[in-house]
Amino acid sequence: MSPRIVFIGAGSVEFTKNLLGDILSFPELAASEIVLHDIDPERLEAGAAIGRWTSDALGAPARISSTLDRSTALEGADYVINMVQVGGHEATLLDFELPLRHGLRQTIGDTLGIGGIFRALRTIPVMLDIAGDMAEECPDAWLLNYGNPMAMLCWAVYEGSPIDRVVGLCHSVQATTRRLAELVGVPFEDVAFLGAGINHQAFILRFERDGENLYPLLDEAIERDPELARTVRVELYRRFGYFPTESSEHGAEYVPWFMRHDELVEHFRISVGEYVQRSEENLREYERIRAALAAGEGFEVERSLEYASLIIHSIETGAERVIYGNVRNSGLIDNLPDGCCVEVPCLVDRAGVQPTHVGALPAQLAALNRTFANVCELTVRAALDGKPEHVYHAAMLDPNTAASLTLDEIEALVDDLLEAHGDALPEGLRITPAARR
Repeated sequence: MSPRIVFIGAGSVEFTKNLLGDILSFPELAASEIVLHDIDPERLEAGAAIGRWTSDALGAPARISSTLDRSTALEGADYVINMVQVGGHEATLLDFELPLRHGLRQTIGDTLGIGGIFRALRTIPVMLDIAGDMAEECPDAWLLNYGNPMAMLCWAVYEGSPIDRVVGLCHSVQATTRRLAELVGVPFEDVAFLGAGINHQAFILRFERDGENLYPLLDEAIERDPELARTVRVELYRRFGYFPTESSEHGAEYVPWFMRHDELVEHFRISVGEYVQRSEENLREYERIRAALAAGEGFEVERSLEYASLIIHSIETGAERVIYGNVRNSGLIDNLPDGCCVEVPCLVDRAGVQPTHVGALPAQLAALNRTFANVCELTVRAALDGKPEHVYHAAMLDPNTAASLTLDEIEALVDDLLEAHGDALPEGLRITPAARR
């Protein structure tokens, strides 16, 4: 079998390297047609070099091509993997440096908060363009989205585009459950678990071995390690009763209790500005990979924890798997809003990605998720309806922003970011210096 698999944003070399290695490691997918697309010629060539190296290293007879033209790339696609980051490192710096000048601290800034809001506003128009091209060139293809902010982007595509085969993918559930198994000393293969919520704010609802609840063993592990207790995710677990699927760096900025207090930032070892450091490291990694490929040294091809290859393999072969996907809430989680994007277990086989019904979340988790979903909804409405007032509403309702700044300070910050990001935003949301005067 040789499905046509398209990478959008293929210049994101770390994702391209991992996902290509995963896909071509399957014998049934080794002859896939891989089409790489990026708007940056240099990064596209780096992605193509990664493709050639990976194919050769695995002895895979894949057909690999690259193009700067998105419509050409998408023509006849079976699967579209999206990894775009609109604005790149420069936009990330704006999302962190401007808020910090206004007194607002962030850690990751790619999911919620003022950084997540503006990353979504830059990215949603591009996502809708991709979805529109897919409707023309490959209407039956699956869109596998790795872009953040996951919940906002997927929600916007569900509401603002004609395509419906859309699933958002992350590695937080699989990474967290492996870590929990390690902490309680149980082989991961023996663990049964259920997670659900909203991406980057989901929780492990069940954590068992042969019907035995493993949470008491986790409590003992935390009790033995005082340093483990000095993390935001363990504090959230202690307060809410279920372990979060995402890191402390993420969790710290989705709630109002940590970031504004110097003593808590120190106690919980919260890395303010963490994502800027990661973004800088990504730039260095990009140069390292380019240099290694140019020198003929390449890299070792290893399987990752990402779900994309598993989904493609299951749809192509019929092998049944359960993955965690970000999908439209059509009654899947009873006490979260219909239409929002939720993270739930999904069965995958020849019929595609089929989300499963979770039911009602524990009341405290649903309440926490609804504060998250409120910011997502207002951001999506701002982008789809061209209503700038909803950008301000989203920022005012964001927990960390509201805990850190006054309403006047939030308004001034949003003004500055709307002006700074300029043409990268949907047309109806742009502010010019003249308009502010």
